[in-house]
Amino acid sequence: MNKLTLALICGGVSSEREVSLKSGDQVQEALDGDKYQVRRYDPKTDLARLVTDAPLIDAALIILHGPMGEDGTIQGLLELLKIPYQGSGVLGSALAMNKAAAKRMYESVGLAVPPYQVLERGEKLDTGRCLERLGLPLVVKPACSGSSIGMSIVRSEEMLEGAVATAFSHDHTLLLEAFISGIELTCGVIGNDELRALPLIEIVPDPHHDFFDYETKYTPGLAQEICPARIDAALAEKAQRQALLAHSALCCRGYSRTDMILRGTELFIIETNTIPGMTKTSLLPKSAQAAGIGFSELLDELIGLAIADHRKP
Repeated sequence: MNKLTLALICGGVSSEREVSLKSGDQVQEALDGDKYQVRRYDPKTDLARLVTDAPLIDAALIILHGPMGEDGTIQGLLELLKIPYQGSGVLGSALAMNKAAAKRMYESVGLAVPPYQVLERGEKLDTGRCLERLGLPLVVKPACSGSSIGMSIVRSEEMLEGAVATAFSHDHTLLLEAFISGIELTCGVIGNDELRALPLIEIVPDPHHDFFDYETKYTPGLAQEICPARIDAALAEKAQRQALLAHSALCCRGYSRTDMILRGTELFIIETNTIPGMTKTSLLPKSAQAAGIGFSELLDELIGLAIADHRKP
């Protein structure tokens, strides 16, 4: 069997660079050496080499997070180079990356989201009106960032100004949204035209952390990730349907992972990740494992979906 030449793209220039490099290491280790010849590229230094090598590459695995990787930019370059790649295209990547745009798409198909307000740099925040509408606590986060970087939970009016300043240090557009207390869930979706939802994961952050923040996400033992989630079957099926609907509403392809909060019997969509974390212990691979799909097998399937999608007229 001829090996496929695979471009493994990781690193990049976002604040999630280190997470991307770590994911890239584990993905490279998991790729079957009998099937793939792997060439590794870091967009921070290797874009010219990627362009030069393009005719030799059969497919790409994009293991990037945050701006200039998950937002449609590298996807657009690969489109120009005619290289198949896993996951969503330019449109889906850009929509999902911008949390404000994503919320409007969710609402357009009837998905519930927490009440929210968008704030642009230079725009004056009417604190009284904001608190009247969203209440306390509320969440402040950059519109186009991941891994909870720049995010704060505001529990008093005095905290709001500092939280806004922190978020603005990462982006020029912010999202302020009501804090929904409930069970934190995430659901992976795999497929191009025929979609399937993976088992739900319930996330229980360390009680000493306000939420599932950067430290909790990437420090072993600081959060419980329970799969399948400890909710009844009817609610689990409802959550899976909503993850499928969110995936379709954002024009996603290949795979995605949608985060949501369950309050009673109400589900609120928080965000959709088009390039979920891809270490062996990341949420999507863990959910795939519960469905009987090993890490190497998952990578094989994503590469196959990428090539199949690229061949469509």
